Amino acid sequence: MKHYEVEILDAKTKDKLCFLDKVEPNATIGEIKSMFHKSHPQWYPARQSIRLDPKGKSLKDEDVLQHLPVGTTATFYFRDLGAQISWVTVFLTEYAGPLLIYLMFYFRVPFIYAPKYDFTTSKHWVVHLACMCHSFHYVKRLLETLFVHRFSHGTMPLRNIFKNCTYYWGFAAWMAYYINHPLYTPPTYGEQQIRLALTVFLFCQIGNFSIHIALRNLRPPGSKTRKIPYPTKNPFTWIFLLVSCPNYTYELGSWLGFTLMTQCLPVAAFTLVGFIQMTVWAKGKHRSYLKEFRDYPTLRSPILPFIL
Repeated sequence: MKHYEVEILDAKTKDKLCFLDKVEPNATIGEIKSMFHKSHPQWYPARQSIRLDPKGKSLKDEDVLQHLPVGTTATFYFRDLGAQISWVTVFLTEYAGPLLIYLMFYFRVPFIYAPKYDFTTSKHWVVHLACMCHSFHYVKRLLETLFVHRFSHGTMPLRNIFKNCTYYWGFAAWMAYYINHPLYTPPTYGEQQIRLALTVFLFCQIGNFSIHIALRNLRPPGSKTRKIPYPTKNPFTWIFLLVSCPNYTYELGSWLGFTLMTQCLPVAAFTLVGFIQMTVWAKGKHRSYLKEFRDYPTLRSPILPFIL
């Protein structure tokens, strides 16, 4: 059996960082990262980007050496991804924040509103309903992070946690300030509007959860395999016939329901910004599905059926 020699160069300076002798042909990029880590302890595997070209795409950990377009002396380029943090930690942090921040405004802790309103409660029942819905949403997200989601990547750059938390925590505070404000006024069409909004919100929350379960069942534990998601016996998953990322479709529906329920401008702003971001993610995922699977259903749109 022939063995490979592997040299790893710095992608920026082209300096040789490491030379590995007698590497097995069936060695994966993940295993090569571990070997590289032994000679450079400061760069743990999750922090490494190994590529065939200095400006090319990162190779996947499961890529096998003998299947790559390299000779018996293989040259790879290394780029430092920076300090990494697990996806689970990021999600738990960015979702726990809005839950707690919103409750601080709901209970009107001191120094938020005028002192005479400290620890008072709103006279409008929609304010209490909105708090329950908001809390339910983020408790659901936390539980899904712990027990449902299976991540294809274990980590993300540490800097992302500051960006993500600023977004989620900041919007939660802005929304909560106005919804729980002593001068808040209920929706224009009263109870009828609130009931319709609650129905939309709960329907989409169930739908979102159903999609997350369906996506979880596509990926065996510890696996990074990708399959085309299809509708299951659960009617909430039938939307897969029309969109590639129905989890985002239902998420958008939930926040539209919450906007209708509270009739609050900061909630509408959060919904709009979230819709724009989810559209970017959905389009990217839709493109990757089309690229990876030749038989991918052509009827599907990224996030909104027949529209977007």
